[in-house]
Amino acid sequence: MPTPEQRLMAAAVMLPDPPQAGGNYLAAKTAGSLVFLSGVLSADEHGIITGTVGADRTVEEGYKAARRCALTHMAVLRQHLGSLDAITQIVSVNGYVNAIAGFPDSPAVLNGFSDALIEVFGDAGRHVRAAVGVSALPRNALVEVQMTVAIDTERAQAHG
Repeated sequence: MPTPEQRLMAAAVMLPDPPQAGGNYLAAKTAGSLVFLSGVLSADEHGIITGTVGADRTVEEGYKAARRCALTHMAVLRQHLGSLDAITQIVSVNGYVNAIAGFPDSPAVLNGFSDALIEVFGDAGRHVRAAVGVSALPRNALVEVQMTVAIDTERAQAHG
């Protein structure tokens, strides 16, 4: 069975550079066999992916933005642990979608994040999740996602 790193290479997926913290916090923190990750904003090579689903952005655009959040989290994890292969399972995901009031499809947007994790981690990528529509996100980001993962502490080279 291929490892997460092998799946990324086979799919020719390039992870972005991990973002710098925008305040007095850590991007990732290990406590025992869990790694808690700060929220990451939807971003691509052009910067923050902004907008509001249901106004100037579609569910499909939100899905792609959520997928970009997954790639950013993987980059943070690789930097923090030395390899994605140290991850034994994705535990939980909290996703926030910048959306119009009453928007009912936040789960469909967050599927972009969840689908990316399952592509890379297989069944170990299945997780519990909250998908919440909100009226605003930092820097007018379209999506923000925070998550927790379990690791093999002997394989991890945690830096924080």
